[in-house]
Amino acid sequence: MRILVTGCAGFIGYHLCKDLLINKKNSVFGIDNLNNYYDVTIKKNRLKELKTNKMFFFNKIDIKNEKILENFFKKNKLDIVINLAAQAGVRYSIENPKTYIQNNINGFFNVIDLSTKYKIKHFIYASTSSVYGNTKKFPIKETDNTDFPLSLYAATKKSNEV
Repeated sequence: MRILVTGCAGFIGYHLCKDLLINKKNSVFGIDNLNNYYDVTIKKNRLKELKTNKMFFFNKIDIKNEKILENFFKKNKLDIVINLAAQAGVRYSIENPKTYIQNNINGFFNVIDLSTKYKIKHFIYASTSSVYGNTKKFPIKETDNTDFPLSLYAATKKSNEV
């Protein structure tokens, strides 16, 4: 399988890529913008380790850049897209709302639109528990109400789910 993992240098993306590479039949394509919201050195070290596997291919691509992203899709003939790329952080979304609209709405749209255009067989998206708002009910279930996000971050992730 030819699998794209967006946000591959993040914590979840990195570990997912490692697991996907266990199956020697998988070619794993990772993209990440390597922004500095989290420590870039950690991200680079994760990529360095992933690159020791000859079936891992990394490109520094920002999902907001539709043209470059489309060229990537066109060139790599992917089977599966796992979209983990997003601007994270609840508090940061209050101070930097444009970043969340650009990354989590526009960037997400680019990934899902190109997945449709290039007939991706499977599309997987990771959301966040923040979409459940200020729930006091635990454990949370996927069927619980998500109509009252408390931050722009949660609202953008809810929008992507819809």
